[in-house]
Amino acid sequence: MAIEPGDVVVLKSGGQPMTVAAVDENSVECLWLGDEGELFRETIPSIALSVVAESEEEEDLDVEDDEDDEEEAEHEEAEHDDEEDEEKSSKKKRRSA
Repeated sequence: MAIEPGDVVVLKSGGQPMTVAAVDENSVECLWLGDEGELFRETIPSIALSVVAESEEEEDLDVEDDEDDEEEAEHEEAEHDDEEDEEKSSKKKRRSA
């Protein structure tokens, strides 16, 4: 798989993801953010890089979607519990009348 501008890559030896800005014959210009938010730009030999698989990027998105699904399920459960409490309250009122 050829490295193209816009791809996300990592060093084969490890490290954080970097975005490809430009590709030359044997080198790749990469951009990434440091721990404190500073922007870095470096030209790296293409042989030292691996493209991050799209499935890994999708997994990150899936984790966020799963968190949203969990919050929605908790909200629906809370609404259901409220409805049950209202029903019980209504039954008690009818019994005491």
